[in-house]
Formats: sequence, C-alpha cells, structure tokens
Amino acid sequence: MIASIFRKFLDYKFKEIDLFIQKPYLTQEKILRYLLESGRNTLIGQQFDFSSIKSKDDFRKNVPIFHYEDLRPYLDKIIVDKQQNILWNKPVQWFAMSSGTTEDKSKYIPVTKESLTQGHYRCGEQMLSIYARSNPDTKFFLGKTLVLGGSKQINNIGDGIFTGDISAILIKNLYFWAKLSRTPESISLMPDWETKLQALTDYAVKKDVRAFMGVPSWLLVLLKKIKAETGKELTDLWPNLEVFFHGGVSFTPFEEQYRKIIAKQSMNYWETYNASEGFFGVQLSKESKDMLLMLDSNIYYEFIPITEVDSANPQTLTLEEVETGENYAIVISTNGGLWRYMIGDTIEFTSTYPFLFKITGRTKNFINAFGEEIIIDNAERALAEACALTGAVISEYTAAPVYFGDNSAGAHEWLIEFEVEPDSMDSFARALDDGLKKVNSDYEAKRSYNLSLMAPQVYSLPKGSFYEWLKSINKAGGQNKIPRLSNNRDYVERLITFLKDNK
Repeated sequence: MIASIFRKFLDYKFKEIDLFIQKPYLTQEKILRYLLESGRNTLIGQQFDFSSIKSKDDFRKNVPIFHYEDLRPYLDKIIVDKQQNILWNKPVQWFAMSSGTTEDKSKYIPVTKESLTQGHYRCGEQMLSIYARSNPDTKFFLGKTLVLGGSKQINNIGDGIFTGDISAILIKNLYFWAKLSRTPESISLMPDWETKLQALTDYAVKKDVRAFMGVPSWLLVLLKKIKAETGKELTDLWPNLEVFFHGGVSFTPFEEQYRKIIAKQSMNYWETYNASEGFFGVQLSKESKDMLLMLDSNIYYEFIPITEVDSANPQTLTLEEVETGENYAIVISTNGGLWRYMIGDTIEFTSTYPFLFKITGRTKNFINAFGEEIIIDNAERALAEACALTGAVISEYTAAPVYFGDNSAGAHEWLIEFEVEPDSMDSFARALDDGLKKVNSDYEAKRSYNLSLMAPQVYSLPKGSFYEWLKSINKAGGQNKIPRLSNNRDYVERLITFLKDNK
C-alpha cells in the first residue's frame, strides 16, 4: 500500500516536470510576473519601480545585477535593524550561511517559507519522481535515507530570525512525513562534526539504509568510518542500498572510490544542484549526468556570457536566447528575496529542448593568471584522463598559479591528495598537461615553447591533509568545500604553511 501511494505521488510530480519541459518560456514569464507582483511594495521594489515593469526587457533595464556586496545593505536592515518588507513581502526568518569555499566569512542568504516549499522541497519531490521514472523498480522509499547535512547549529539572532547552513534549515523545516524516512533531526543537526560522525555510524549500522543524500567528499569520510568500525562490506550492512543523491561538488574525483567502497553494480549515483540560493537542477536520465534546469520553482533565470562577467554592466540573456556549448554565469531572481543576483556558478547548456546543462565551475573559481582561462570543467576532464592513464585515484585537490620569476615563466601548482598514487608522478604531470591542452586552446597556446607557461608542478599530499586543514579552521563537514582552482596563491599558501607546521 505504501509503495502504491508513493508511486502515484511521484507520477503526479512528474506531470509538473513534463509541463515546464513543454512550456519553458511561458513558465518563466509567469514566474517573473509573480515575483514582480509580490515584490512591488517592498523597499527594493519601490526603489527600482517594479510597478512600472511590464516585460523582461523592462526588468533588465530597471534592475541592476546584484552581487553579495550589493545585497548586504538590504540584509542588514532585516538582520540588524529588524525591519521586514525589504526584499520580499513576507517575513524573512531564515538566513542560510553559505560556505561554498573555505573563506573565513560566511554569506547570509535569505530563505523564506515560500522559497522552501515552492523551491527546495518542490524540486526535491520532483527529483525523486525523475529518479523513479528512470528506475521503475525502485524501492528506496521503503527503507531509510542516510542524510549527511551541515554541522552548523541553528542560531537564533533575535526576534525570530535564525541562521544555519542550508542543509540544516531544510532539515529543520522539513515536512513531518518526510522526516520519518531520514536520519533523525537530533543527529543531523549535531554541531560537532566528530560527534555527529559517530552518532551517524551508530544509527546507520542498525537500519535498512537504501539511499544516501549529501556532499560526496564528506559522505565518503562517514562510509570509510562505518566500514572500518564494523569490519563489514557496506553491501552486507545494507543489502537494499540503491542510490546516492549527491551534489555540492563534482562527483568525478570521487566516483572510482565510491564504486570501490560500494561494490554493487546496480548502485545509482544521481546528480543534483541544490545551493543556498535555490534548487536548480537534477539529473534527468541514467544515460547522462546532464541536469534538467528546474523551471517551475519560482526562480527566474538569466544568463551572462562568461566573457562579459567582469563588465561594469553585463548584458544578460533569457532562456530563449541561450545557446548550447557556451559558458554562462547564472543570475537569479527568487521568492527568497534575491533580485538579479549572480550566484557565482557557471554552466553550459547541452540541450535546449529540454533545457539540460552541466556545471562548468565558478566565476571566481578559475585560473587565468597568464591568459589560459582554466575552468573547473577543464580541470576535471584533464585529471580524469591523467588518472586513467596512470592508475591514480584522487581524493581531493586544489591548484593555483606560480608567478613569473626572474628567469622563469609562470606555471600551475597542483596539490593533490591521492587515494591511489599514480604509477609515476612525472607521467601523471605530463598526462595532466596534455589533457589540459586538449580541452583548452588558450592553455595550449600559452604552453607553446614554455614561453609564458611552464609544465604543471604536481605535488602529492599525505592522506587526510585537506580534512585536517579544514578541521583546523573549523570548516569540517557539511557544505564546506575545497576550492579547486584559485587565481591567486592565498589559499595554497595557507594550506602549505599548515602542512609545514604540522609535520
């Protein structure tokens, strides 16, 4: 009976998906009208005269692109001055502490009841319906879902306003019926990472776990701990284990490790794109990792060609205007109170019917010190090729430029933590270099004759280095991520100093 009810619910949710796939432009036009109507009497709506906006072109003309620094004065009115009706016409009670990198300061992203129910939770239900449509024999909902959420506490900062990372906010506000199948809230919201790991281990080994949800890097830490403590294979502990819904970081560097630790041919790995600002994408089929852009979650999308990101007044494109094969920065307007907000991620559309895409990186997560324009997608593909050629398996990595010396050209320094070391570090470095040349013509040109860019410098770090570093700065667990590429040496120098001091 439970299975029958759940399948009917998922079939209903898939009809929602099919509707916006068939009518993407109309869906987005309706969302823009709803957002403007809801926001016209807010402080920001009056400031930019939302009432006069009649079209998407008016919207682009009247409202500037917002970065976090531009948004902060409005947030201070809510958080510090305790005002409402600033960014949205309903109370803003939650702020997601965004820690997408290991920077010391967190961003506070507004989260409303509407953005939770009509966005995050709606897309979560649609994610399950997409998965069930591709796996008609699924029975994951008959067991437990092990959720590894953020390790930050929910903090009350006065007058009913709370902060926490987005996973903690989602867990705290989740529908009661959804909580029944997940890791208990008392464990999920534990503030101490090490304590949580142990509690999750003790809980999980006694349950019929059939699905995982979380960030690949941190879940892997938990699974290794469970395997080490029990001395059992995970497939013996959880014979009905079926799927891992993952997001937050690229799965590519971790895929081989997961397939090794979960020795089950039928195990599914399902890509998602859920951030503090909204739920944007879900893998559409088993055949491809390309994600479907979620168009009916009351998020209005615009896109900036990557070549214009640093322009003073960049031209945005709407959904009708994007093309496949181009790199775009995402701009969103939401019922969480974000208006023409650049979230910092870049994507490339692989299809425009339906709208499928892949994440290519961050607007600030790249290396372009010498005109080479290396993005995350380039790095992931080149590293995967280098691993395939040398038998290596990567756990974590980061890279940064090495600047020109008196008698030398620049280079890229790669700090890599290997799960399995390559047959030869020199061979790995050459394969990485060759791989980057294949996927990036600018890099290939800069590498010509070693004139402006020397061969990459690759260093193997001891196992656990990144984890210990994150622990030392209180960034272990949850949504915290290693910045893969940096256009300066600030991060790698801090990491190198830490490793030297803790030999």
